[in-house]
Amino acid sequence: MHSDKHNLDQLAGNVEERRLDGNAIGGLLREIFTMEMTAAESTCAGCGAINAVGRVMVYRDAPGTVVRCPECGQVLMRIVHGRGRYWVDMTGMRCLEFAEG
Repeated sequence: MHSDKHNLDQLAGNVEERRLDGNAIGGLLREIFTMEMTAAESTCAGCGAINAVGRVMVYRDAPGTVVRCPECGQVLMRIVHGRGRYWVDMTGMRCLEFAEG
């Protein structure tokens, strides 16, 4: 049982080391939306928190990019790019608000 707890603690530490802030997806979102997106505000569908995209938690080492709410950890967005296409899943985001160019 002690070994399981140790493994979980190691896994949690690795997650913290891999986490980036939302600025890490600024270029990727600009490719998709053709405008600066790190100042856009996202509303979490889980907890209702509103955060600038530049403030969310980003993990780029998954199959694609995973974006999480900094308040509750819910997945806000998944972005996959390959074979000349983008797949953007925003089911964890209630709203994405951004200003015109």
